[in-house]
Amino acid sequence: MYQRILVPVDGSALSDRAIDASIGLARQLGAAITGFVAEQPPPARERRRAGSGLRLIEDLDSLTPEAARHVLDRFAAAARAAGVPFEGHHARVEQVDVALLAEAEARGCDLIVMVSEGRGAFGEFLYGSQAKAVLSGSKLPLLVLH
Repeated sequence: MYQRILVPVDGSALSDRAIDASIGLARQLGAAITGFVAEQPPPARERRRAGSGLRLIEDLDSLTPEAARHVLDRFAAAARAAGVPFEGHHARVEQVDVALLAEAEARGCDLIVMVSEGRGAFGEFLYGSQAKAVLSGSKLPLLVLH
């Protein structure tokens, strides 16, 4: 049925639910998992406003791959313990939903499993919804966990 599952994660407790659920699903299906950390750069105004604190922003940028690697290493260890094939990738992106869809296509994924904070209509209006954006742009099935 499904052979490769894309699972975007960010290291939050909520994304840990996606890790656990996707490993269980992949194990049942005999599928492999592609873990993906997509991070947006700090907004340009934050970089400008930092002024003398620009060094701090640069330090944050240099730590991002390390933090992503830590998240993906935890995911890989959990997948390995369950006997599920895993590969992890990290990218700095401008638009998370576009990057997720491109990653799914590039890696040959046939299912996306992701979490949603379930903010409701008002929260979506204020903050947007990555899950909704992925759903509207995807040709792949999407399993959304709350």
